[in-house]
Amino acid sequence: MINKIISIDEAADMVKEGMTIMVGGFLANGTPERIIDALVEKNVKNLTLICNDTGFPDKGVGKMVVNKQFKKIIASHVGTNPETANQMNSGETEVVLTPQGTLAEKVRCGGNGLGGFYTPTGIGTEAAEGKEIREINGKEYVFETPLRADVALLKASVADKKGNLIFNKTMKNFNPIMATAADLVIVEADKIVEIGEIDPEHVMCSGIFVDYIVGGDK
Repeated sequence: MINKIISIDEAADMVKEGMTIMVGGFLANGTPERIIDALVEKNVKNLTLICNDTGFPDKGVGKMVVNKQFKKIIASHVGTNPETANQMNSGETEVVLTPQGTLAEKVRCGGNGLGGFYTPTGIGTEAAEGKEIREINGKEYVFETPLRADVALLKASVADKKGNLIFNKTMKNFNPIMATAADLVIVEADKIVEIGEIDPEHVMCSGIFVDYIVGGDK
């Protein structure tokens, strides 16, 4: 069996300048904070971020926003991090605001090899500008394309050494679907257990999607 357990520093070193990264979490709940801290210290730049939000200035991916590590951010809202708005308004960082359900479905399509989907969400707003509009059964829909990333950085409550994951409560937000939609998947786990210790019925994300695991300190 391939050893999937690596150090935090090794995980951070896999994120290179110019990459697109997906980061799990909702207002930083379910975000791999230790990996984020290592990336802040490493100071890798010109990244594109795909995340539900940009956390807070001192929490989650918001710490990387404050450190000006993103050239582009694709998120559903940014209101809890004033620094994101500052960079967006100044033109320093491109921010693509995407409805939350649309964002999740774009990631799901990316993970399932689909070419996109039609949604009524965004019709008549800036979210539909420049996109294909199609009428289906008398109703207008906007076509949304899939999202994929070079690296997904996720957080799990428990991982076994094969990478099978359990997410505690709302930590399961974007983490499971992002695991399917990146070329490289790194999971920060609170606890790492032996193979077989997780009941197969309780697995929320299969280890087949997980390349590397860090953490296990709790």
